[in-house]
Amino acid sequence: MASSNGWFVWALLSAMFAAFTAIFAKVGLEGIDSDYATLVRTFVIIIVLGGFVYFTGKWSSPLTLPPRTWLFLTLSGLATGASWVCYFRALKIGEASKVAPVDKLSLVLVAIFAFAFLGERPSLREWCGIAMVGAGVIVLGFKR
Repeated sequence: MASSNGWFVWALLSAMFAAFTAIFAKVGLEGIDSDYATLVRTFVIIIVLGGFVYFTGKWSSPLTLPPRTWLFLTLSGLATGASWVCYFRALKIGEASKVAPVDKLSLVLVAIFAFAFLGERPSLREWCGIAMVGAGVIVLGFKR
């Protein structure tokens, strides 16, 4: 999957697993606090990913990472944690079929932030697709 379209396969797999995440989480949230559920989920991720990194030989000392890498991975981790807490709270009180698509407003925000901060320049066709996602979120967000 190292081809120029390899990213697309991984992104589709990410979408599939994210869909399962919403369904499994919605069922798993029954009868427990959403913040506690987020903690349990995080613990499972640490154990599984730690084992994966170790057994595939990808482990190295985190102390060798440059300070800039630490800064941005820490910021990313904080943003991920905040996102998960908000997502699980939304799933606890809302329908998964509505919460998950609204959560994907992140796609629109990533495009805007990547444009502003990373110098990425999506094509007109790509901006149209991004705008359609945004329009879909607006449709879901308003009740009749």
